[in-house]
Amino acid sequence: MAGPPVEAVEASAYVVDTDQPEADGTFAWTSTTLVLVQVRAADETGTGWTYGSRACAAVAQHDLAPVLVGQDALAVPAAWTAMVRALRNTGRPGVAGMAL
Repeated sequence: MAGPPVEAVEASAYVVDTDQPEADGTFAWTSTTLVLVQVRAADETGTGWTYGSRACAAVAQHDLAPVLVGQDALAVPAAWTAMVRALRNTGRPGVAGMAL
C-alpha cells in the first residue's frame, strides 16, 4: 500500500545561546545551532532535527527537498536512497551527511 506523497519540505536553523559557556575538553562554545526539517504529507508533518552548521539547513532545502517532494511519504528507504544519490556530486561526508 502506497502512502501519501510528500507535499513540502522546510528546513531552518536556529542559534540557541547557552546559559553559560559549555565545553567538552577540546572546545568551548556559548551557543548551539539546531537544524530543523519538517516534511509534510497529507494532514501530517514529520519533524527531524540535528545540531550542526546552518549549512545543513541549506543542503536539506536546496539539495534534498526537491528529490523528496512527490515521493511516497511512507517509503523511507526509497527516500533515503534518492537523497544519497542527490548528494553524489556534493559529497556525503560532513555537512551534507548531517543534512541527510
